[in-house]
Amino acid sequence: MPSQTFPVNIGIDEASRAKIAEGLSRLLADTYTLYLKTHNFHWNVTGPMFQTLHLLFETQYTELAAAVDLIAERIRALGYPAPGTYSEFAQLSSISESPGVPKATEMIRLLVEGQEAVVRTARSIFPVVDEVNDEPTADLLTQRMQVHEKNAWMLRSLLEE
Repeated sequence: MPSQTFPVNIGIDEASRAKIAEGLSRLLADTYTLYLKTHNFHWNVTGPMFQTLHLLFETQYTELAAAVDLIAERIRALGYPAPGTYSEFAQLSSISESPGVPKATEMIRLLVEGQEAVVRTARSIFPVVDEVNDEPTADLLTQRMQVHEKNAWMLRSLLEE
């Protein structure tokens, strides 16, 4: 349900804006969950790749922290409230938490899965975005997919023998 009393009139009907906002809410939840997982791994990584992974994870979680703001602001621009609680994120996210402290190579594998999950979520929003010519959301989704596909590739490269 829209959160404002003054109607949004940006050339996209309310039903389409609602679908896009719902998709972006799932993207926001995935992004925040991946942020938290990456930050956790940054704090807790050990082993011979410590320095490399500690710095890589910091670069990635810093970028994710900025991304959650961009996604939430797009939801707001469409006239809907952005989810912002752990319980909402847990319900909406396709990424599960990782209990305990995995070994470094397992951290990498879990982050590859998380990066790819975000790409799939972003890609799933495109049909309605394309249908209503929502170029600002399409641009945001494209940028997010590029970042996550590159991050997944970089992480996968660390697992090569």
